[in-house]
Amino acid sequence: MRIDIITVLPELLKSPFEASILKRAIEKGLVEVHLHNLRDYTEDNYKQVDDYQFGGGAGMVLMIEPIDKCITALKKERTYDEVIYLTPDGETLNQKTANSLSLRKNLIILCGHYKGVDQRVRDTLVTREISIGDYVLSGGELGAAVLCDSIIRLLPGVLNDETSALTDTFQDNLLAPPVYTRPRDYKGLKVPEVLLGGNFPEIEKWREEEALKRTQELRPDLLEK
Repeated sequence: MRIDIITVLPELLKSPFEASILKRAIEKGLVEVHLHNLRDYTEDNYKQVDDYQFGGGAGMVLMIEPIDKCITALKKERTYDEVIYLTPDGETLNQKTANSLSLRKNLIILCGHYKGVDQRVRDTLVTREISIGDYVLSGGELGAAVLCDSIIRLLPGVLNDETSALTDTFQDNLLAPPVYTRPRDYKGLKVPEVLLGGNFPEIEKWREEEALKRTQELRPDLLEK
């Protein structure tokens, strides 16, 4: 998989890909992540990529020209499955979306900034709009990092145990069951006996029941799906 991220703040995105699972995925050659500074696609002497809104109003808007130039340049090199724009009014990111995108080959992610992007970008260049929640961030960079993490960890070979991702919260519209590790008894707080007996059918039954119970208590809306 290849992911190209267009941003006005590439330095904000370097760190997430230089540690832990994402770093290992890149080093293994399982994914390529390329950051593109939008300011490299403007001929303005001051590297300006934003301007005031027509009609007035607070906040600057990213211009269509540098975004179009960047996306056009990338598309000359390869075919992209999606051009994703991170925006608060996009579809809310969930596990189903992450699963679907993890099957794609090439993705472009456009990070909004300031007051957003010229609407013509959304009308003609973007194929999908995604939000990571009902709140507003200073820009789309942190959202892009979240989106990439949710996708990349699902790629075959990224996790040491590939079955781990299949049992994550939301994979089956259920929250994950409780998990425990050593010690068995800590200040009188004991691990459930069923997890210690080695009866794996019983363990799986217990986990399914606990996942359902936790979902009913904390996120009953998931069961409606």
